[in-house]
Amino acid sequence: MFSRRLLLLWLPLLAACSDQRAAFEIDGSRQHALTLIRVQTLPWDKTARYSVVAARMPDCQRRHEIGAGGADMRVEVFAPGNDAWILKQGKRMYVVETRTCEGFARLEAEPEGGLGPLQGSFQMRQGTFGWIGEPVAQPAPAGATAGQ
Repeated sequence: MFSRRLLLLWLPLLAACSDQRAAFEIDGSRQHALTLIRVQTLPWDKTARYSVVAARMPDCQRRHEIGAGGADMRVEVFAPGNDAWILKQGKRMYVVETRTCEGFARLEAEPEGGLGPLQGSFQMRQGTFGWIGEPVAQPAPAGATAGQ
């Protein structure tokens, strides 16, 4: 009887683990995506563990561990090209690719050619983890010039 009561006391703590996921659908396709997984052990923890799943179905899918970071940390996604993606988490940067989904590495410095265009970011908003895309720049109307 005592062990059941003890289990009931521990149950809220055991159930407190938060596993949240958000996806960046590349070119609007669920088949080609980066999904960031954020795991926070206890609600009051100030850190969370992160991993990314690179997928281009049906050809490949692979999960890569990023490691711990701030629980409310924003992870920006940049597109340098060739199905490569740079994830920037604070000062840390990682490159992941979706051609074979095998390539993943931590970057010690910004690539020589730059990060590429910002696609958006994974972030907490009002207690929910999600993907916030960058607005797509609209082309200038025909005949318009800079400064008009």
